[in-house]
Amino acid sequence: MRSVDQHKSEAPKSVACQIITVSDTRTADNDTSGKLMESLLKAHGYEVIDYRIVKDEYDELRNLLHESAENSRIEAVLLNGGTGIAQRDTTYEAVISLLSKELPGFGEIFRFLSFTEDIGSAAILSRAVAGVIGRTAVFSMPGSTGAVKLAMERIILPELRHVMREIYK
Repeated sequence: MRSVDQHKSEAPKSVACQIITVSDTRTADNDTSGKLMESLLKAHGYEVIDYRIVKDEYDELRNLLHESAENSRIEAVLLNGGTGIAQRDTTYEAVISLLSKELPGFGEIFRFLSFTEDIGSAAILSRAVAGVIGRTAVFSMPGSTGAVKLAMERIILPELRHVMREIYK
C-alpha cells in the first residue's frame, strides 16, 4: 500500500466544518457558493456545524477566524469570497495573518486547475490560500460558484480527511 493510501485509511471518517461566505452583497437567499459548499460537504460525509455570511471586513473576519480556531467543535473552516485584488478583498490578508502553517500547494494547484480547465490566464488574479491555525484546517477560495466547485471537487473533498489526519498526529 502506498503511504498516501495508508494515511488516508487512517484519516478520520468525518470532519466538523464551518462555512464562511465573505461578501458585501450575498444573503442567505442568493449565496449559491456557500450552499454548494454545504451540499458537497454533506454529500461526502462531512458535518457542517456552522454556516455564516460575513462582510469583507478585515478585523471582523480575522476575529471570527481566531474564534473558530479556538472552538474545539470546529475542525476545518472553508471560506469563499474576498480573495481577489479589489480594494475590499481582505480575506487573503486576514487568513494569512493567522496561519501557523501554510499549505502553498492548495493555491498553486487551484490556480493551475483554474488556468487549464476554466479561466485561462485570469487565474493569476486568484489569491486562494490554505493552511492551519493551531489545529484547525483553513481553506480560502474565490466566491464564484465555478471556483468553489473546482476547489471542492478536485482538491478539498479528496484531501480534507487526510489533512486532518496529519494535523492530529
